[in-house]
Amino acid sequence: MRQPAASGVLIYASQLDRMSVFYQRVLGLREVHADAMHRVLSGADTQLLLHALPPQVAAQVVIASPPEPRETQAIKPFFTVPSLDAAEREVEACGGRIHGPIWPGPGLRVRNVCDPEGNVLHLRERVS
Repeated sequence: MRQPAASGVLIYASQLDRMSVFYQRVLGLREVHADAMHRVLSGADTQLLLHALPPQVAAQVVIASPPEPRETQAIKPFFTVPSLDAAEREVEACGGRIHGPIWPGPGLRVRNVCDPEGNVLHLRERVS
């Protein structure tokens, strides 16, 4: 494994393998470490750590299909992707969900999506 990143995001997950595939495909990350409790995913400027929920907590988590966005979460990570359209296709193919409209921003197009466990994230695409 390469050097630990200076910053990144840690997400607790019920299904490590499924969540790892989701974030690899949607964000173009690669898995650089895996053990029974963790998946570490890295890209050029992003590191994402997936941490297994303790079994007693995971047993109480209900995940709908399609996932229900956790709109009351206190934090929403954002990630820049090369193509919002391509990322949206991967979100749906990997069990996530598109959540809301596309908004224009200064030099950006943005959209909220949720991962297979309902965590909401903000995807950004740079535009000219």
